[in-house]
Amino acid sequence: MTDNKPVVPPYSLAHLTVLAQTPPEVISVAARAGYDFAGLRLLPAAPGGPAYNLMEDAAMLRETLARMEDTGVGVFDLEIVRINAGFQPDAYQAFLETGARLGGKAILVGVDDEDEQRRADNYARFCEAALPYGLRPNVEFMPWTAVKNLNDAYRMVQQAGEPENGGILIDALHFGRSATTLEDVRALPRQWMQYAQICDAPAIENPTLEDYIHAGRVERLLPGEGGIDVQGLWNSLPEGLPVSVELPTQSRAHLSPVEWAAMTLDAAKRVVAARC
Repeated sequence: MTDNKPVVPPYSLAHLTVLAQTPPEVISVAARAGYDFAGLRLLPAAPGGPAYNLMEDAAMLRETLARMEDTGVGVFDLEIVRINAGFQPDAYQAFLETGARLGGKAILVGVDDEDEQRRADNYARFCEAALPYGLRPNVEFMPWTAVKNLNDAYRMVQQAGEPENGGILIDALHFGRSATTLEDVRALPRQWMQYAQICDAPAIENPTLEDYIHAGRVERLLPGEGGIDVQGLWNSLPEGLPVSVELPTQSRAHLSPVEWAAMTLDAAKRVVAARC
């Protein structure tokens, strides 16, 4: 007999979902809400943005590792490395070392360099630098960056020589707000996918840059509450692909971090369970 049981993926609580929490607190929140992993933001998404520099805060790093040991919650992804015109992989040595100590698996990579060949070359160099640490840099396309859609990200990884630890991260928000189709998703090689991020957002015709960034950073919706075809996306992704739940919200600030994390996890699991 063939075992047709669905493959249950691991779930990771993205730091952005509970960004006010320190890394040790994120681990505890993830454990109490029922997650397998958590993501940690060690570098800011934008200059001056919130982040927790575990590379220099030895006490917080020790506490994070202790809570991981106590709870069994691991670290999945580390944020956020941005490839710009002056990018130098050597500048991220401490980041990579800390990521390895945390047992991280993935690095979220944003791209700001408009020069296609230079950004691909720098991405290839960063993948090479991260390989000895067991870390995999994943290019996340975002409509407001230089890599705006899945085809842009696909081309960048190809131009980089398809590094063995390279990959592409699909965030449901950016899938829904960019020129990316389900056919594009289904055509992506499985070996380029390490995880995907789940959320929803309001349907907006002709969104502005401010609309993109506002939803992306501070106000997303539970899957099924907005206008993105989240179910269609998950139906098009490989079964068992790890799920990062990234759902920052201002409108539900009255909920505790654990309450919100548990609610987001439940909503994500419903989408995955409904895969056809």
